[in-house]
Amino acid sequence: MRTGNDTGARVAVAVSHHEDATEAGYAVGRAVHNELGKGPADLAFLFFSSHYANQAETLCAAVRGEFASRVLLGGTGEGIIAGSEEIEGAAAVALWAARLPGTKLTPLRLAFPQGADGFAIKGWPETLGAESPRPTFILLADPFTTPTDEVLSFMADRCPGSAAIGGLVSGGQDLGDNRLLLNDEVYDGGLVGVAVSGGIAVRTVVSQGCRPIGVSYVVTKAEQNVIHELGGSPALDRLQAVFESLGGEERQIAHRALHLGIVIDEHRARFERGDFLVRNLIGADRGSGSVAIGDRVQEGQTVQFHLRDAQSASEDLNVLLAADRAKHRKPPLGALLFSCCGRGRGLFGRAHHDVAAVREREGEMPIAGFFAQGEIGPVGGSNFLHGYTASLALFSEPDA
Repeated sequence: MRTGNDTGARVAVAVSHHEDATEAGYAVGRAVHNELGKGPADLAFLFFSSHYANQAETLCAAVRGEFASRVLLGGTGEGIIAGSEEIEGAAAVALWAARLPGTKLTPLRLAFPQGADGFAIKGWPETLGAESPRPTFILLADPFTTPTDEVLSFMADRCPGSAAIGGLVSGGQDLGDNRLLLNDEVYDGGLVGVAVSGGIAVRTVVSQGCRPIGVSYVVTKAEQNVIHELGGSPALDRLQAVFESLGGEERQIAHRALHLGIVIDEHRARFERGDFLVRNLIGADRGSGSVAIGDRVQEGQTVQFHLRDAQSASEDLNVLLAADRAKHRKPPLGALLFSCCGRGRGLFGRAHHDVAAVREREGEMPIAGFFAQGEIGPVGGSNFLHGYTASLALFSEPDA
């Protein structure tokens, strides 16, 4: 457990591998209650592997029987992150809880009913948007039923300048397989979350895990997500030139992990790692010389090809964490970590990479999270849905 010196904020975490939902819920609830002491927590997150999806109500009831929190959120994960562990492919339940004096918490439960004109966003609290200072949103969403990009755009209109961090719950293979929690309710779709403001600072670190290669180009002809020309030449010719400039090992990586970065701030004199929104390269047409990416792109935007591998992902995360720690006077009290299902042991060849990097750079603290089907986080002042990313929420006392 960590305790703040100025505000008295406290954060604790517990994990159980017991395969029985009731026993696992009792264990983590009791452990966190003992850590935090008397009185309810203000904010808690309960993350659990898909082994417990059909027992989510039982699990939640067991936790609530041992432990009380003003706001309890949670959901399923393909892997669970707790303390110093990333638990992949095994049953696990993690409970993270914080006592946050002076902090305002506004819970969210959004659904997206379909109508003749498309989907609607149902459940948005009308009080959000008139608040000052801007809240930070922590969001958990079901990938099968949540139009995440549209939700983030809606939030940007209602709460301009607010950061959103979180992930798409995972472990389920089809519609209705995943679970989301908000207090005593369990859902199999939609979105749950909380808006956090005042009292506590929530810092965000978003590591996209890629490095730029070659040189940057201006998009000179494009349509939707298809880039026809870069710098006046066919996009595929530019890509081929970059590919031929790579060494043998980098060429092997490019065959399986080539991406395109879109510059966020065009006013910079030069573009480096962290200045791009990275998107998948999803196809190419030799006949037209065009390439397609996993997002819309506009003529006049600056782009650069990127590579993703274990070394780049590790370097990127460590650089961003070191920069965060150097920037802030107060160390974090606790953290929530949302790592892509494509990271973990499969990418790095060893377990616990991301959580170990956070603890090494930011200090030992209570951490929980899960391996997500998509990660939410801000880049360049705007919120996006990412892939292959580690999105981190760091809770600390304000520096000022």
